[in-house]
Amino acid sequence: SLIYRDKTIKGLNKKIKLLGTNSKHNAYRFMSFRILTSVILFIVILNVNNFGYILSPIITFAYYYLLPDLYFNPKIKKRSSQLDYDAMYFFEILALSIESGNNLINALEVTSNSINTELALEFRETIKEVKMGKNLDEALTDMKERIPSDSINNVILNIKESNLFGNNIIDTLYYQIDYIRERILLENRARIAKLPLKISIISVVFFLPLLLLLILGPVILNYFG
Repeated sequence: SLIYRDKTIKGLNKKIKLLGTNSKHNAYRFMSFRILTSVILFIVILNVNNFGYILSPIITFAYYYLLPDLYFNPKIKKRSSQLDYDAMYFFEILALSIESGNNLINALEVTSNSINTELALEFRETIKEVKMGKNLDEALTDMKERIPSDSINNVILNIKESNLFGNNIIDTLYYQIDYIRERILLENRARIAKLPLKISIISVVFFLPLLLLLILGPVILNYFG
């Protein structure tokens, strides 16, 4: 690109791929948006603050530098969690399909077509690429670039090895299912453990002032009355 650095565009495209096949984001549009909003932010801070000539370049630089991570990372993290939930059911059906006698490609196709999830969509795209001429190894390698979950990428790596060397993948699939299930369970327990602290903070911030107002309100009214 004549305007944007190739390294920057590659970095954004890497993040965009992790949002999946259906992502509508575009690296060049995002870069244009970032530049436009950075200029607007710079001008606004410069004109509304007495120290704008100091703050505007600092805040604008921080905004420009951090925006891709602030925008894309939460979306990628959320998608990774959703894919892990999808994976438990998808890989269980895949294992059953292979056990019933299907070869690997047929099992992947049958499983992805029988389930309507984000992960199934990615495998349908992979099978579609195979039918268009890619070999399965290449298609799975491309798929890994669209998957932000390390657990699922480990399974994809095992599927590639099974396809290349004829290894039995069924035990591996069940092992990964148990691993993902256990990890999700631990994450949910950690969230539950944090709930009392969050409730306490919410109580202090919102309910305590309201309670004080209810208690002290009549006293204040009598004083000014």
